[in-house]
Amino acid sequence: MPVIWEPELDAGAASWRKLAAGLTEKHFAPLAEELDREQRYPWESIEVMAEHGLAGMFIPEAYGGRAASLTETVAVVETVGMGCSSTAAILCALQLGAFPVLLAGREDQKKFYLGEMARGVGTSFALSERSTGSDAAAIEATGVQEGDGWRLRGEKYWIGNGGASRYYVTFVKTDPAAGGRGISAFMVDREAEGATIDELSDKMGLRGTQTSNLKLDIVVPEEARVGEPNRALRLAFQTLNVGRIMVAAQSLGLALGAYREAASRAASRRAFGKAIIENQGISFKLADMATEISAARMMLYEAARAYDQGRDVANLGAMAKLYCSEVAHRGADVAVQIWGGFGYCKPCVAERLYRDQRVLEIYEGTSEIQRLVLGRAIQKEVEEAA
Repeated sequence: MPVIWEPELDAGAASWRKLAAGLTEKHFAPLAEELDREQRYPWESIEVMAEHGLAGMFIPEAYGGRAASLTETVAVVETVGMGCSSTAAILCALQLGAFPVLLAGREDQKKFYLGEMARGVGTSFALSERSTGSDAAAIEATGVQEGDGWRLRGEKYWIGNGGASRYYVTFVKTDPAAGGRGISAFMVDREAEGATIDELSDKMGLRGTQTSNLKLDIVVPEEARVGEPNRALRLAFQTLNVGRIMVAAQSLGLALGAYREAASRAASRRAFGKAIIENQGISFKLADMATEISAARMMLYEAARAYDQGRDVANLGAMAKLYCSEVAHRGADVAVQIWGGFGYCKPCVAERLYRDQRVLEIYEGTSEIQRLVLGRAIQKEVEEAA
């Protein structure tokens, strides 16, 4: 019986995980060090994802996807993340871009954009701006009616898969006086006149991914709007509820990779006449790591299962994202410590995982925001009980 808790997967999820493991071993993991060193986007991996259905796995079959459940998707992201954090992050971003269209798109939008995504043509989620990350209601980009369409102006920032994606679900203020109740979403084609990407972030970790800005001074037709006017902030939050579970899966995959590196090194490294794993100072670190990863994994799969069953996952998703990302932080730190001086230097895998992990506590809602969400839920529950 393995030390790390294993989820009981149905045949579909087990098949997806087996596929992901094979693709990771053959294609994704061998590229991980190169992508990090060269800060290169792995277009060849996108082709592999599209060929084997990973790019559009969550998309319904009617639109060219594989209609995978969130549990199946989590199993794939976690498995890919064990071998290459950047590829797992790209996979998460591909699914994230699909959700606003899935949740609120018209039928013609679903057929076109989801069909493109299933073929590996990326759609990115463009909500944040330079000065508005956690406070999404304070975005400053605007949409003003002009003729039969909308003039979109402003700049979006911190866009996952930015510059690599063709389309962008872009959130702008269409009723500035209404604050968060005046936000609408539009599909933007990066090749349209007036859409400009001129900055790619030079990141600490996940250097095989692309993160960009998107400058807008563009007219889009009314048909580009996704969902109801002035109601898109709720759509963004619904999307992020799922995105947080995906990032929890990405975090868990990284934590498992860090555990593997740490345990292997502890068993093979000898000091003072014995393997260092025989010292309690090392073995206790691994014991704590295994326990935390198991607990995080249980929470992750319960959150995915809850979503698949149609339950509200706002709180459970926040818990999973918070806990899995922080467990990954502690796991990566232990892996570096056990590797010692080598763990501080490139090209040690532990060193790369340490850098890759850090953003997991920031994007899709910082750890502070997850605690804020949960704190408000606790307050509401207590007040209703009283």
